[in-house]
Amino acid sequence: KKAKRLLLSEKGITHRKRRCWDVEAVFGNIKQNMGFKRFMLRGMDKITTEMGLIAMAHNLKKFSIA
Repeated sequence: KKAKRLLLSEKGITHRKRRCWDVEAVFGNIKQNMGFKRFMLRGMDKITTEMGLIAMAHNLKKFSIA
């Protein structure tokens, strides 16, 4: 009930509308343009590190274009 109330509130609706613009484009860019399909390592610590490196590469790419 609490989750439904939060999702249907004005703040929740605004947040959900923004999600498709903020997050999905980044993951789409990483998957399509950078060719990332699967993690090469196993284990949460290693995956966290690998995702951090991918995120840094994405941010550096954006920074170099600007």
